[in-house]
Amino acid sequence: MRRSILALTICLAGAAHAAPEIKPVARGFDAPWAVGFLPDGGILVTEKAGELILLSGGSATRIGGLPQIREIGQGGLLDVMVPRDFAQSREIFLSYAKNLSSGQGTALARGILADGATELTDVRDLFVMTAGSSGGNHFGSRIVEATDGRLFMTIGERGDADLAQDLNRHNGSVIRINRDGSVPEDNPFVGQSGAQPEIYSYGHRNPQGAALDALGNLWVDEHGARGGDEINRIKRGANYGWPVISYGRHYSGARIGEGTAKDGMEQPEFYWDPSIAPSGMAIYSGALNDEWKGDFLVGSLKFDMIARVDADTMQEVERIQTPETMRVRDVVEGPDGAIYFLSEINGALYRLDP
Repeated sequence: MRRSILALTICLAGAAHAAPEIKPVARGFDAPWAVGFLPDGGILVTEKAGELILLSGGSATRIGGLPQIREIGQGGLLDVMVPRDFAQSREIFLSYAKNLSSGQGTALARGILADGATELTDVRDLFVMTAGSSGGNHFGSRIVEATDGRLFMTIGERGDADLAQDLNRHNGSVIRINRDGSVPEDNPFVGQSGAQPEIYSYGHRNPQGAALDALGNLWVDEHGARGGDEINRIKRGANYGWPVISYGRHYSGARIGEGTAKDGMEQPEFYWDPSIAPSGMAIYSGALNDEWKGDFLVGSLKFDMIARVDADTMQEVERIQTPETMRVRDVVEGPDGAIYFLSEINGALYRLDP
């Protein structure tokens, strides 16, 4: 039986801890997936089973009006993104697994969250991937608002590795669309026969973390197989190689593709071997700690920690591993400059003061 929303505990400032480095914000979530901040101090949290929860004023409220979500394997209600103009537009954006005529696929929806409302209105899909796949693997998916207001979303290859090299399918890609769901005219494959116009980059396996750096460049982290988890800087029209090149191996131990490099395919800026199973990722502004400025903070589902990758050397320099960092699903920088992260195992949202 799923827990009641009333069982969710909000941990207010000044509660029982003596200024620990990591403090709980809220507990009682069921498989939390993503967190987003509202300008009035409210916090939105998604649960994979299909719940959107608003934390505000010391209480937790379930928000209704969501699209019809298919929970299967790694799919369900996934990311939530609050745009910079939320105070005026009241829009929020959600990625989720959707039933299609041929299985399930990743979709991107928007809805209006009016002030004081407990239900989304005017909900509609802005994007649905071309065709679904059976099974519950590799949906992606993170949403990022670009500096120009357009939207990026990551999509996994849905376990069909070869489709990541097929421009006629959205599998294994980063897409880019306008806020109304239309396709930007300067997307790299607009007008190309046999290519989906929303695709911005391709050859990805399962990118589950994405963030902009201080210059507005998009970066993603993505799962390898047995080894070969990557951090990639996303370039317009670029091919990131999966499953032709990889620094990992199949789970059977067999070699993947043609090796680690091939002409016309991008190299990762950093990779892990063995795999850490990377999830949400923040690129830190340095607001509270200048030594971390520009560094990548990447959640690990496998090793129960947050990895810090130095921006200058692109090397992992620290692993933050505590009882709170159990199966970290999302990592974001809050408006106060602190780091917030979700633990699936603990069912909790935490604040980390860097």
